[in-house]
Amino acid sequence: MAGLLLDLVITTPTAVVARSAAVTHLRAEDDSGAFGILPGHADLLTALSVSVVSWREADDNADGIDEGRERHCAVRGGVLTVSDGARIAVATREAVAGDDLAALERDVLTRFRQERAAEGEARGGARRLRLAAVRHILSYLRPDRRTAPPSLREGGDTP
Repeated sequence: MAGLLLDLVITTPTAVVARSAAVTHLRAEDDSGAFGILPGHADLLTALSVSVVSWREADDNADGIDEGRERHCAVRGGVLTVSDGARIAVATREAVAGDDLAALERDVLTRFRQERAAEGEARGGARRLRLAAVRHILSYLRPDRRTAPPSLREGGDTP
């Protein structure tokens, strides 16, 4: 039974958001689209987009492993790794676990996307400011744009 399950851990820099040692399958999204992971999956490293990671936990019963409860976690991007076909690790800047998929998609993903857009605008503003500063400095360093002090100009007073 152990070979049929995945071990999952979702972490942020400050907390372990979700952990399960009995995952039957997982669904996630990167920039190329949605993908699934089953036990025995090849080793994988991918950058996640702002999305919801969903997985199903195994439910042991007398007949063997049965499909159990589905769980979800909204992630603000991050990195997903699969190793040895049995371990999945997600490292993300921010994550919110919950059982209500619709609420996660409606509330949390909207907030994550808005924050990402605001960060992009701030980075763009900082980039424009740096570029303006470099151009200003270069305008003073160009020999053809330099102006000589009044004492060195033609017709100027010389001591």
